[in-house]
This record gives sequence, C-alpha cells and structure tokens, in this order.
Amino acid sequence: MPTTAPSGVTAPRGDASRALRVAGPVILIVVAVAALVWGLIIGGGAAPFAIGDPGPIVRWGLPTATLAVNLSAAGMVGALVTALFALKAGEREFDAALDLASIAAAVFTVAAASTGFLTFVNTFNPAFGLGPEFGAQLGRFLVETEAGRTWLITAIAGAAITVLTFAVRSWTPTVLVAILAIAALVPMGTQGHSGEEANHGAAVMALVLHIIAAAVWLGGLLLMVVIRPLTNRDTLADALARYSTFALAAFVVVAISGTVRAVIGVGAWENLASPYGVILLAKVSALLVLGVLGAWYRRQLIGRMREDAAARRFWGLIALELAFMGLASGAAVALARTAPPTTSNLPSVRTPAEILTGAPLPPELSLDRWVTSWNLDLLWAFAAGFGIFLYLAGALRLRRRGDGWPIYRTVLWVAGLLLLFWVTCGPINAYGEYLFSVHMVGHMLLTMAIPVLLVAGAPVTLAARAIRKRTDGTRGGREWILWAVHTPLARILTHPFVAAGLFVGSLWVFYFTDLFRWSLYDHLGHEWMTAHFLITGYVFVLSLIGIDPVAYRLPYAGRLVTLIAVMAIHAFFGIAIMMQSGLMIAEWFGAMGRTWGATPLEDQYIGGGVAWSIGELPTLILAITVAIQWSRSDERAQRSADRHADRTGDAELEAYNAQLAALAERDARG
Repeated sequence: MPTTAPSGVTAPRGDASRALRVAGPVILIVVAVAALVWGLIIGGGAAPFAIGDPGPIVRWGLPTATLAVNLSAAGMVGALVTALFALKAGEREFDAALDLASIAAAVFTVAAASTGFLTFVNTFNPAFGLGPEFGAQLGRFLVETEAGRTWLITAIAGAAITVLTFAVRSWTPTVLVAILAIAALVPMGTQGHSGEEANHGAAVMALVLHIIAAAVWLGGLLLMVVIRPLTNRDTLADALARYSTFALAAFVVVAISGTVRAVIGVGAWENLASPYGVILLAKVSALLVLGVLGAWYRRQLIGRMREDAAARRFWGLIALELAFMGLASGAAVALARTAPPTTSNLPSVRTPAEILTGAPLPPELSLDRWVTSWNLDLLWAFAAGFGIFLYLAGALRLRRRGDGWPIYRTVLWVAGLLLLFWVTCGPINAYGEYLFSVHMVGHMLLTMAIPVLLVAGAPVTLAARAIRKRTDGTRGGREWILWAVHTPLARILTHPFVAAGLFVGSLWVFYFTDLFRWSLYDHLGHEWMTAHFLITGYVFVLSLIGIDPVAYRLPYAGRLVTLIAVMAIHAFFGIAIMMQSGLMIAEWFGAMGRTWGATPLEDQYIGGGVAWSIGELPTLILAITVAIQWSRSDERAQRSADRHADRTGDAELEAYNAQLAALAERDARG
C-alpha cells in the first residue's frame, strides 16, 4: 500500500524510496571509481616514477582520496545551497539536508587530510618513522609549501563545517555555513597542473568555477534523492523545479569553464589524440549527456511529477544521471593526474614577464589594441552575462504583466555590465599587469564609472517587483535579496559616512600596503581587488543617487558636501602617486623586461595623473546628478504643497494670515 504524506498527498512507495536513497549514491561512487581507474590507466596517472617512486599505495591512493574530496564536497555544498533555495527551515527535509551536509563535510575533512598527507609522500617520498625528523618534515610541508597549506586549510575548514552543519538549523546560520563551504573549495582550484601552464590565472579561475558549479549541481541532485522518502509529492515537485533552475545555471558554468580549461590544457586540436585528450573527451561526452537529460526531464517530467507514471520515469532518469555524473567525476580526477600536452606549457627558458605573470609579454599597446586585445576572466564574464540575462528577464516579466519599467534604467544597467566585461576581460585586463597606468584606468572605471551605471539600473527595486513572492515558507531570489538588503551589516556598510570612508580609505590602504603586491602575484588577490573596488564604489554611489532601499541617506546638501570632500581626498591621492620618487612594486613593474612604451617610473606618473584627472569625471557626473535630484525634489515638494492647497482651499494660508492679523490687532490695542 502507498504511504500517506503529512499533507494527505500520496507519496512514493517507501521501499522504492529507500532503495533509491541507497542505490543512488552507490551508483555514483561505483561508476566514479571505475572511471577513475580507467583514466589513470589511459593517462598514466598512477604509473611508477622513474626516480623516488612512493609505491602503488600512494600512486593509487592519492587520486582515490582526491575523488573522495570532490564527491563529499558536492554533498556538502550542494545540500546547503539547495536547502536554502528549495526547502523550508524547520521542516524534516531541511534538517535532512543539513544532516547530509554534516556527514559529507566529515568525509570531506578526512579525505582532505588524507590527500594532503599522500601529496606529501608523493612529492618528497620521505622515510617513515616515529622520530621527530619525519614529523618536522611533514610540518614544514604543511606550513611552507603551497600544496601543504592548501590541504591544511581545506581540512580545517571541513572540520569547522562538520560541526556547524550539525549545530545549525535556521536560515541565517545556514547561509553563513554555506558561504564557508563554498570558500573551502576555492583553494582546491589552485592545485593540478594550472601553475605549470601558460595563462595560469585563467586556468585557476576556470577550475575554481568548475569545481563550485559541479558541487552545487551534483550535491543538489543527491539531496533530492535523500529527501524523497521524507516529504510529500507536492513539496518534492516544488523542490525539484527550484533545484532544476539553478542546476541549469550550474550546467552552463560547468560547460563553459570546462571548455576554457580544456582549451588551455589541450592547446591544439591534434592533441585530442593524446591520453589527456581522450580522457577529456570522455568527460565532455558525459557532460553533454547530462545536459540533454536535464533539459529533457526539465521540459517533460518535472511539471508532471504529481503523476505516478511521470514520477517513475523521472527517478529512473535520476539514477542514470548519477551514473554519468560519476563518469564525469572520475574522469575529472584522472585528468588532473594526467600531464597535459607539452604544447600548452610555458617554454623551459622563460622571459621575465613569463616568470612573473605566466604569459608572454604582449606587444606594444597601440590604439587598435584597445579594441582587439582580450584576456578573458571567467568570473566577471559570468557575472556580466548572468546579470544582463536576469535583468532583461525581470524587465520583460514586468512588461508582460502590464507594469512599466523605465527603458533608460535597462540601458544603463546593460551598459554598466558591458563596461565591466570590457574592463575585466579586455585590454585593461590584458595590459594591467604590465602598465601601472592601464591598471589605474581599470581601477577608476571599476570604482567610479561602472557603479554610476549599475546604481542607476536599480536592480534591487526591479528584483522586488519582478521575482515572484513565495508563500510556502521557503525563500527564493526575492526573499534572499530583501533579506540581504536589510541585514545589520548592510545597514552599516550603506551608511553614507561608512560608504564614503571605505571608498576613499581603500585607495590609500590598498596601494600603500602589501595588498597591491598580493593582487599582482596571486590571481585570487586580483579577483579580490576587482570585487572590493567594484562593491565599495557601488555602495558609495548608492548612498548618493540610488533609489534602491538603504537604511539612511543624507539630505541633498549633506550629499554634496560629502562628495566634495571625497573629490578632494581622491585628487590628493592621485597627486601623492605622481610625487612618488620610487617605483611602486619595483620587483614587478620594473622587472618585466618591457622595451616599449614609457619607462616604469614615467608610467607610474601617468597612472597618478589618471587617478587625479580622469578619475574625477565620474565624480563630477555624480555631483550634477545629486544637484538635479535635489532640484526635482524641491519641485515635487512644491507641487505637493500646491495640490494640498488646492484641496483645502488655501486653508493653511488663510489660517496663518488670520493669526498674523490677530497679533497685529492685539499689538494695536496695546
């Protein structure tokens, strides 16, 4: 007999649900291990070393532990993200998601620690012993090497997430744990062969995005299998529909980031015949099948999940999808253990620019190269692409239901994101590492020009109007956006004085500390720099001219005074750079071996001039905008007063005149 769900809706058969709950992960793991073994044999990832071979246990154990890290990371991150967007806090399925995340985090911790230890043995082949020498060598590896620090941080983060996911059960703590879980995957993207290849920064970012998106995709699917016996069919159908939405976005990220990573690793079409290329083709084929399956059941089955026949076909496809996900996961780990074709590596004798940046020195920056030079940054390419798509979808939804949305706001938003794409993926990104002046142009656009366009687009207001409000206690995009806007942290950051302090203070702190050096040497530092200046600029502009909700805005006179003070400090910053007698980060800008263009010190002087002069143009636009808004505010107030007078027949004015007449009469009598 079928079981009855709490709401009275017929649920899936208990035995079938429990069987799939066990069979789904088993199918995933078995296929993943089989694909890993095949990939290691094909690519030679577990072949004995010619010198210092650590033995078969390490050679086969290291990729196996890495596979365990990847699969458990998916269970950890995917369960948390899916719970936040598809389930209701306090319900059984939400608690089950956190339990799954806790178990996966525990496995993730052990697997990360094992991977770190096996990496140490695989790299140094130490002599095992109980004496202090072995422990000291292991300690130096964990503290002094990049690989050791990566796995140490990853294991510690996994242990913290294990405890936190077991302890939390409400919305806000779960959000914070999910952010920590996603951040724990970032160091893993720095591993593999990326550092040995040209275009190191692009390879790292492609791998980081690939890992995170794949974890969300796979982990969310596992969660759907886990909660199937715990909830009624209506709730499960809604959760599946919501999961399929961001699973589609995750698939897009996985497909594009994987393509970029493959192009960097393969280098040329003929290299697809190499072992690396064969494993890559197997992984790509699995992803293509997954995309077809996802598109088919999204269009054909999810909307009919409340029907028995459709539900049975759907869960059969889920088992098949888990098998292909296992194939892709195993092939991915084997791919990381397989040396890419030599044509994609840097030359054995490197130029100074190749040593510092991982790429050859570009040709001289001529006028045409401001249009033709590109250096793709996937993170900001995705941000711009998804930002434009979602904004246009929201504006179109308003128009279809008969509501208006100003076309000029849409144009400004799209222009802002296109400018962001050009700055982060075009000539600014291509030459910013070599020319301080170009770097400063990008900085000024990020922190001043782009925020003016984006704030004018009013994305929060559009989202609040366009995204459907949920009424079942779960939280979607609208609910999370409004929650973020009204958090205590947002209230502090959007306060006019705090926003202005961060805007101008960041300039001095960044350029006159080692943060600038970190952004040059570490690609993650570069991404942090871009995000920081974009956000601080956005918040400052929002406090001045935005219509999106904030806790407090200064009166218009106060805004103009604040803006004038910021302009003065900003100009002084540019002059301070121009007056520098020494070269900033001399071991970088002065060691590129660049023979064209201005000398490094002259180029630095030009960069200071950019900050002083060109950087003030967006500030001037802000001042004009504030003045116009002030004028329109006075006009609206006057029109409101006039309408009130018309409605009351100038009753207030007549009462005031009568009061003056009475006072005059009393004075006359006195």
